[in-house]
Amino acid sequence: MDTIRFYRVGDDYGEFSNFSPHPISLSGKRWPTSEHYFQAQKFDDAAYGERIRKAHSPMEAANLGRDRKQKLRRDWESVKVEVMRTALRAKFTQHADLAALLLSTGDAKLIEHTHNDRYWADGGDGSGKNWLGRLLMELREELRARA
Repeated sequence: MDTIRFYRVGDDYGEFSNFSPHPISLSGKRWPTSEHYFQAQKFDDAAYGERIRKAHSPMEAANLGRDRKQKLRRDWESVKVEVMRTALRAKFTQHADLAALLLSTGDAKLIEHTHNDRYWADGGDGSGKNWLGRLLMELREELRARA
């Protein structure tokens, strides 16, 4: 089985990054990237979530979402994978080119490859959980079943 590693937006398969410039519509709002949506969902404070939505870049949204002076919603650890699944489903169903790209990966193993993250990515050495890659492979199966 082939393996596709992705991380930076400018690299091959960079569209799989949550930083890729593909707006999504969710919860009655337009989000500049899936990163903006994901980070905003961490908080019960609607005004802070709106500040994240309006962030000028996905990196700014990520930094706001990682600010631990802000109180995380109580259930965040138990819902974060489902929140990411929702964001990815919106991104890849609202952009036909992205759905086609994801389907074009066949049965390749998709891995977010970075030492910066052991939860969503592979931790750089394969020891991470690779939740982003796993959710993309799950979504690929969903898209394949619909086609």
